[in-house]
Amino acid sequence: MDITLLTRHSESEWHIEPHNGMRVPGVIYASEDLIRNMDHKVYEQVVNVATLPGIVKASYAMPDAHWGYGFPIGGVAAFDADAGGVVSAGGVGFDISCGVRTLATGLTREQVQARKQALADALFVSIPAGVGSTGHLRLDARQMDAMLTGGAAWAVKQGYGRAEDLERIEEHGCMAGAQADVVSERAKKRQRDEMGTLGSGNHYLEVQEVAEIYDVQTAAAFELRAGEVVVSIHCGSRGLGHQIGTEYLKSMAIAAQHYGIQLPDRELACAPLQSPLGQEYLGAMRAGINCALANRQILTQLTRNAFERVFGGADLDLIYDVSHNTCKQETHRTEGRDMQLFVHRKGATRAFGPGNTDLPAVFSCTGQPVLIGGSMGTESYVLAGLAESESRSFASACHGAGRAMSRHQAAKHWHGRQLVDELAERGILICSQSLRGVAEEAPGAYKDVAVVVDSAEHAGLARKVARLVPMICIKG
Repeated sequence: MDITLLTRHSESEWHIEPHNGMRVPGVIYASEDLIRNMDHKVYEQVVNVATLPGIVKASYAMPDAHWGYGFPIGGVAAFDADAGGVVSAGGVGFDISCGVRTLATGLTREQVQARKQALADALFVSIPAGVGSTGHLRLDARQMDAMLTGGAAWAVKQGYGRAEDLERIEEHGCMAGAQADVVSERAKKRQRDEMGTLGSGNHYLEVQEVAEIYDVQTAAAFELRAGEVVVSIHCGSRGLGHQIGTEYLKSMAIAAQHYGIQLPDRELACAPLQSPLGQEYLGAMRAGINCALANRQILTQLTRNAFERVFGGADLDLIYDVSHNTCKQETHRTEGRDMQLFVHRKGATRAFGPGNTDLPAVFSCTGQPVLIGGSMGTESYVLAGLAESESRSFASACHGAGRAMSRHQAAKHWHGRQLVDELAERGILICSQSLRGVAEEAPGAYKDVAVVVDSAEHAGLARKVARLVPMICIKG
C-alpha cells in the first residue's frame, strides 16, 4: 500500500481522509511495516465501504487486513438503520459466523506429549475434515429448522455438550431473530450431513500448549495456566453459510438500483436494513450464525469423546466461543449518545471491554476473551477486550494472522508432504486429508501473527493475555 495516501495519527493508526463519495474517513490499525505490505486493494475496499449509506463514524481495517470480497477481510463498519443504513452480505462473508472456540483440558504438556500420537489418531478419526466432509449426524427438515433457530442450545439438547457451555458462547449459544423459513432448501440440503465437520481451507482443530502468560490475573479468569494444554476449534457454517451468502449477494446486487444505492463495486451489494430484503437477509444470516454455533458445539463433544478415550477422566471446560464473520445489532456510544447500530465484522473479532453487560459475569472485570488463531504450525494468542476499543473500532480487534499470498501461490511455493515432515521435526503433528490443502495453508503464506497481535495491542484494540503453541493440528 502506498503510505503517502494515508495520514498517520499514531504508531498504529492511519487515516484515509474522505474523498470520492466517502461519507466517513477510513481508519487502518497496523504497524508501518504491515501497512507497507498490504495489498492496495485493502485501501480501495476501505474507501468503498465508506461510501455506503448510513455508515457511522469510520470504515475500519484491522492489522491482519487483506483483500476480500467487497469488504476487506479484517474490515469493520457500523450502520444506523434510522439513517438509511444498509446490511451487506459481502460485509459478513460467505462463511457466516466462522469463529474460534477454545477449551481448557487441565492436562499438562508432559501428559499430552506422552500420548500425543494416540491423541492425534483419535482426533483425526473423530473429527471429519476436508472438502465435502460429512458427519455422522443427518438432519431431516424438522431437525434442520430446529437447529437453525436453536444454535448451540439445540445441540446441547441433542446430547452434544453441557448446559454450562452456553454461558461461555456469544449470544449464550443461540442467536435471536433467526428465520429458518427464509433459508433456501438448497442451503439446507448442503448442510444436511455437514454438521459436526471442520471443512477445509484455514479451518482446524488444534491441541496447543499455553507457552507464555502476559497477564496472570486475567489468564486465571480465562482458565489459562502456563504449561497446560488447550484445544482450539476454528470453523463456521459450512455449505449452508456459503449458500446464504451466494444467494443474497445476487439478490442485493439486483435490488441495489431499486433502492437507489450506487455501488462503487458490485461485490458491495447491500440492502437497506429496514427494507424487506434487508430484514430477510438478517433472518437468514442469524440462522447461519446458529448453524456455526451448533457445529462447533457438536465438534466440542466429539473432541471431548476423543480425549476421554485417550486420557480417561479428562474434562474439557469451554473457555469461550467468539465469531469473526457476523453483522450484529449492538449498542455503542457514538456522537455523545447511545445508538443501536448494526456492526459488520468480516474477519474481525468482537472485543468487548470490562463491564459490558453482554459478557458472562466471570469476565466482567477482565473484558472478553479475544481468540486469535495463528496459521498452521505457528503460535496463536488469547487477548482481552479493552474499554477503549469501544471508541476506537466499535469494540473490534483482529482475528488471525491474515494471508500474505493466495492459496494458489502457496501451493506453487510449498509441498504438503515436505511441510508435514518439517513440522513433525519441530514436534507438531499435522493430520490432514489433503497434502495440497496443507501446502495452501503453509505458515509462510500468512503474515506474522505476533506482529499483528502487537499492532492490535499498541492500537488499544485488545491486550495480550497468553501465547499458545501447537502440538497437534487436524486440517481439512
